[in-house]
Amino acid sequence: MGLREFWKSYKVLIVMGTSLGMIHWGWYNLKANPLLRKDREEFIPEPGIVAFVAPPAAAACRSKTTPPVNANFIL
Repeated sequence: MGLREFWKSYKVLIVMGTSLGMIHWGWYNLKANPLLRKDREEFIPEPGIVAFVAPPAAAACRSKTTPPVNANFIL
């Protein structure tokens, strides 16, 4: 079996195997790059989603002429 027959018989395996190897090698290089890493001190976790805000404690002291503000939900 010559090189031409080997290529014709196993073309898909050769191309897919090399592609898979190159993808993994590139991913490894990206993960190992120190310029793309964040220090743990710089990492700021995002807060959770706030769906309810408690009314202020001074709400009972408001005068009756001003309408109450509905600040219970954040849209």
